[in-house]
Amino acid sequence: MKAIQLEEPGQFRRIDAPEPDAPGPGEALVRTHRMGVCGTDISGYLGKMPFFQYPRIPGHELGVEVLEISDGVENVQPGDRCSVEPYMHCGECLACRKGHTNCCENLKVIGVMIDGGLCDRFVLRADKLHPSTELSFDQLALVETLGIGCHAVDRAEPTQDETALVIGAGPIGLAAMEFTKLGAGRTVVMDLAEHRLNFCRESMNVDAAIQPADDLEQTRQRLREACGGELPDIVIDATGAAGSMSQALNYCASTGRLVYVGITTDEVHFPHPVMHKPELTLLASRNALPNDFTRIIKLIETGRINTAPWITHRTHFEDMIDTFPDYTKPETGVVKAVIEVQD
Repeated sequence: MKAIQLEEPGQFRRIDAPEPDAPGPGEALVRTHRMGVCGTDISGYLGKMPFFQYPRIPGHELGVEVLEISDGVENVQPGDRCSVEPYMHCGECLACRKGHTNCCENLKVIGVMIDGGLCDRFVLRADKLHPSTELSFDQLALVETLGIGCHAVDRAEPTQDETALVIGAGPIGLAAMEFTKLGAGRTVVMDLAEHRLNFCRESMNVDAAIQPADDLEQTRQRLREACGGELPDIVIDATGAAGSMSQALNYCASTGRLVYVGITTDEVHFPHPVMHKPELTLLASRNALPNDFTRIIKLIETGRINTAPWITHRTHFEDMIDTFPDYTKPETGVVKAVIEVQD
C-alpha cells in the first residue's frame, strides 16, 4: 500500500506500507482523498515540533471516504465522506473525565505521535469520523484547522461589543479570524508579511490588517487606530514564535484576554507588571473538541464560513516529496496547501 513517511527532519520517503487490518470493534477502514498541510507538518519537517515522533506517516487534516465498518458502528456508513478528528484520547484520565478530551493526558494525535493519513487506506476509531453529505473532500480536510481556531476563540469568550486581534495570518490565524468574526464586534489581524495581510484584506473580510512597527508604542498606536480608539479586548497569538508571544501582552486592553494557540519550544517571557497592572487573563488553547467539528461542518454547509479562498496550493501524492520543501518558504506565498492522495 502506498504511503509517505517522514523518516527524520527534512527527509520524506515513499514506502510500501502493510495492508491495513480489517476494522475491529468500534473502528472503520477509510481511504484518504485529501490531506491538508498545516504548521504541525511543516514544523515536523523542519524538526521544530516538540510532539512529533519519527519516523512517522504524517497527515491529520483529512478528507476521507469510509470503506468498511465493524459491527456496532452507527455514526457512519460505507461511502460516507468524512472529516477526521485526529485526537485519540483515552477516556479515562482526569482531563477526559472532565470533558476536555483535547487535553487527554495520554493523547495520541494521528500523523504526529502515531501514523496518519498520508497513505492509501488506514483504520481508525469510528467515533473520530464526522460525516457530511454536502462537503467536498477539500472542504472536509479543512475542518480540523478550523477547529483549532474555533477552540481558541471559544477560550476567549468574545462578545459583540469587543474587538479581537489575531497575530499571525497563517492557517491557524485564518481559522481564528473566522470565529472572531462570528463572536466579536471587530476583527483585526497583524502580520509581518504583506502578502498575507493582502489576502486577509481581499478574502477574509476583516476590519483591518496591519503590520507591527519597529517601535512598541508605534505598534500600540496602530492597533488603537485599527481597533476604534482602544487596544483590543482579545488577543490571539497564532504565530508559534516566542518573540511574538512574549510581546503580545503589550497589545491587550485593560482586563483583556490573551490566548496562545501557536506552539513554541522556546521560552516565552515578559515582565510580570505587564500582565499584573491591567489584570490580564492569559489562556492556552490546545487542539479542538468533538462538537467543534460538528459545528464547523454545519457552518460550511450553510455558507457562514466560505472555504473557497483558503486553498492556494495543491500537489498530487506522487509529486509531494519534491513539492513539500516549497511550502516551508514564505516567499512561496502559501496560505493553505492540500495533497491530493486520491483523484
